[in-house]
Amino acid sequence: MTAIEHIKSKQIAWARTNAIELTGSKGDRGAKVYTFFLNENLYEPMSCSTLEQFEQGNGNELLMGRDGTPCKMQALHSSSALGVNVFEYWKKLGDAVSIAVACKFVRKDSVAPKMIVFEEKYPISEERDHPPNIDVVIHNDDSSDVKRLAIECKFTEACRTHGGLDSFYLTKCFDLWGDIPNLKKLAESISPNDNHFQYFHAAQLIKHILGLKKKFDKHEFKLFYLWYDALGKAGAIHRKEVGKFGGIAKEDGIMFRSMTYQELIVRLCKTLSAKHGDYIQYLVNRYL
Repeated sequence: MTAIEHIKSKQIAWARTNAIELTGSKGDRGAKVYTFFLNENLYEPMSCSTLEQFEQGNGNELLMGRDGTPCKMQALHSSSALGVNVFEYWKKLGDAVSIAVACKFVRKDSVAPKMIVFEEKYPISEERDHPPNIDVVIHNDDSSDVKRLAIECKFTEACRTHGGLDSFYLTKCFDLWGDIPNLKKLAESISPNDNHFQYFHAAQLIKHILGLKKKFDKHEFKLFYLWYDALGKAGAIHRKEVGKFGGIAKEDGIMFRSMTYQELIVRLCKTLSAKHGDYIQYLVNRYL
């Protein structure tokens, strides 16, 4: 059984335990790993603002087929659904601080985190119609030295191979590379094909850094890589690749942090179970 198959099997078992019927990506066709209704795949329904943010994103996460077949977020293994299940709860509470502390972004006494946004766009160049969307972004208080806490979320994607970096970003975005020479060297080595990283999507993270640098100084944002750890060879390779990229980013002064969803959920259990028991128990039952 591959790492992806193992993850899907755990999610199918969770659905069965909770009497949730499943369908294929094309209804009767495809593996039955999609819920019939979106809210069955979520801890709680999304707020209107979150729905709007996903509708305006480039990932088409909520776009259903013309024949009524499920949208991407109805997949049990959807990284967007996982991100919503973890972060939407705190957005609705208006408590960006607690989840930022759990992610080790800020100290316990911090009051800087103010707002959680999904699928926020950070354009790199006007020549590109589809700027990178960052999965989750925590906005800090305007007076804070660090303005944004940007989070890239991965589920089964951390067990898949990925493409390289479009040469456009090296030939057309000269002004963004000056103070990150090590990341530029890495970018050159994975353009147009990435033969250095097997499971870690380095090109995507580099584009996120460029987009954030277009708007902020490199000391004004932190980039957080949050992934679902998998057993076996794929998981082991991916963990090493995360560390490799993190070392390169650190050399250039980019504040990069990584954590597994499993570690984050355990941290939530240890510190917040008393006040947020139902939410945390859902995460434990489904993802641990």
